[in-house]
Amino acid sequence: MEQVVELKYALDTFYFLISGALVMWMAAGFSMLEAGLVRSKNTVEILTKNVGLYAIACIMYMLCGYGIMYGDGSGIIPAFGMLGADDNEAAAVIAAAAAGAEDAPYYSNLSDFFFQVVFVATAMSIVSGSVAERMKLWSFFAFAIVMTGFIYPVQGYWKWGGGWLDQAGFLDFAGSGIVHLCGGAAALAGVLLLGARKGKFGPKGEVRAIPGSNLPLATLGTFILWLGWFGFNGGSELKVSDVGEANAVARVFVNTNMAAAGGVVAALVLARLWFGKADLTMALNGALAGLVAITAEPLTPTPLLATAIGAVGGLLIVASIVTLERVFRIDDPVGAISVHGVVGIWGLLAVCLSNPEASLLTQLLGTGAIFAWVFGTSLAVWFVVKLAFGLRVSEQEEYEGLDLHECGMEAYPEFTRSE
Repeated sequence: MEQVVELKYALDTFYFLISGALVMWMAAGFSMLEAGLVRSKNTVEILTKNVGLYAIACIMYMLCGYGIMYGDGSGIIPAFGMLGADDNEAAAVIAAAAAGAEDAPYYSNLSDFFFQVVFVATAMSIVSGSVAERMKLWSFFAFAIVMTGFIYPVQGYWKWGGGWLDQAGFLDFAGSGIVHLCGGAAALAGVLLLGARKGKFGPKGEVRAIPGSNLPLATLGTFILWLGWFGFNGGSELKVSDVGEANAVARVFVNTNMAAAGGVVAALVLARLWFGKADLTMALNGALAGLVAITAEPLTPTPLLATAIGAVGGLLIVASIVTLERVFRIDDPVGAISVHGVVGIWGLLAVCLSNPEASLLTQLLGTGAIFAWVFGTSLAVWFVVKLAFGLRVSEQEEYEGLDLHECGMEAYPEFTRSE
């Protein structure tokens, strides 16, 4: 009995850690995707942002974020605390399992922290691409401190920490709302204060395309994100050490994959019908849209329904990107607000298609609460940062590129003229 308990504990902990490592690898995916979709003169800066925000997220979540998200609280207002080094003792784990305790630990506490901290970094990575090519690097890092240490953990506590949204019956399996809508809302607040890139819109308001510098790199980034999403959704099942859980994990993997496939095909077809061409960037965002859409509930749908949920996400992403640019004049270089924000909302509502425990009103309540909290607090923080440090680089710096002015180096120096 003791050996079985210890083996299951070790297996579930290992699965949790490997899933977290896959999600951590998504940081590379975001870096490659964003680097490919910005102009070459801003590549080093976007890469610096991505590695910097990951480190900031890890530190802030250790100092206060994890304690806020999973500490004791009133249900609405969380408690505060710092991550400790204590973990489960073998004797206590075995005793709890033998007694049949419902709350018997089945994985390491620190494996849980590792899995959760990479989710925080994912939410912050969403913001990075939307404000690319015109935001000051250190202003971005200042916002990242507050976002990862406070804004994200509070709304995470409301659901995953057992707060009021969880008690109300709000469902979000792996974070269409808590991670993706959160990142999209924070990005939208920043973009509204920041404004569009110079030259994005003409004097009559016409939209001007600003092509990315490296579409092979963007495609690689998308595939890396696709791979990492198996850890994102699969790891959220939390265990794999019995037949029922192993089957559930397999179903989550299949549904995650099928939703991404549905998103790609739907985005490609709509782009062909709308623009007359097979738009690669729409296909890439279609894959990500399908992944975001299925994240709120990847377990209960059939594979066919998961494909359909992803396909709707793929259609939404094309329509949303075009609408935000042409109607609202919002400049989002990588389409992150649409992918993670708009489709994140769809994912939360799509839970009602397959999970009999879901309530549309409750899902709408949770969606509204997450958006209102994150957008409102982010707008306030962005505004304070703007007053304190400024948000936008000068017009000359934007023209010459953030690589030279913010980082003092270029990503592709062999293509520049030597003195």
